[in-house]
Amino acid sequence: GRNMIEYFVENASSYGGEIDWLFDLITYMVGFWFLLTFGAMVYLLLKFRYREGVPAKYITGERHNEKRWIHWPHNIIIVFDVVLIAGAIWVWVLVKQTMPPKDDAIRVIAQQWSWSFIHSGPDGKLDTEDDIKTVNDLHVEVNKVYHFELQSRDVIHNFAVPAFRLRQDMIPGRSIAGWFEPTLPGTYDIQCAEMCGHGHGIMSAAVTVHTPESYQQTMAAIRDGTYESDYLRRLNGPPTPIPGTVKASDPDSYATLLAKSF
Repeated sequence: GRNMIEYFVENASSYGGEIDWLFDLITYMVGFWFLLTFGAMVYLLLKFRYREGVPAKYITGERHNEKRWIHWPHNIIIVFDVVLIAGAIWVWVLVKQTMPPKDDAIRVIAQQWSWSFIHSGPDGKLDTEDDIKTVNDLHVEVNKVYHFELQSRDVIHNFAVPAFRLRQDMIPGRSIAGWFEPTLPGTYDIQCAEMCGHGHGIMSAAVTVHTPESYQQTMAAIRDGTYESDYLRRLNGPPTPIPGTVKASDPDSYATLLAKSF
């Protein structure tokens, strides 16, 4: 089945499922303790509410049978924390510490307030004559592993692709490496997720995940100067529908999922 986040933002990368799983794990564990604590609070408020002729009691919490209500939950929470830390380390190693062999390479350059992308040409190498440069439009091929280099020309930015479950700071003077593997064709948002000045809110771009045929056609159109920007088309199109506005008849919609829970 779907993870919770997928009802808001589609997963379009190979490691998105693991990151969504970690978010689900955190939500379930924190949600369990929130409901338990809230339920206990409501119970105690009702049980020990004011009654005529019943004096209030002052409980110091020094007795052993009183301390256990703190000790046992505390010990269980520590176990939960260990599970969360283990899950976070596993996902971190998978996404940040492991670089699978690349199929292609790209360079992402951020500046106030736009994105520049350098795609490797047919030779699969950057900084050669067949490189293809675009502004605010990134193009990748489905089911290919991409190694990226992140660079900033001015201040700290953050390269964020919600559909890929990808976020990485970009620091001036450094080239930061990473990877992703897109798994679902389509056009997705790129955002700057680090406050970078007055134009931070409009520093967006688009990444289009192509089939092999579509990718070759797009690269040829860019070389010929006949390419129509996916970013501008997306920018000028209608806004993305929020969960409350989707059709209730859609079996995969968040509205339908929410309705089933009541």
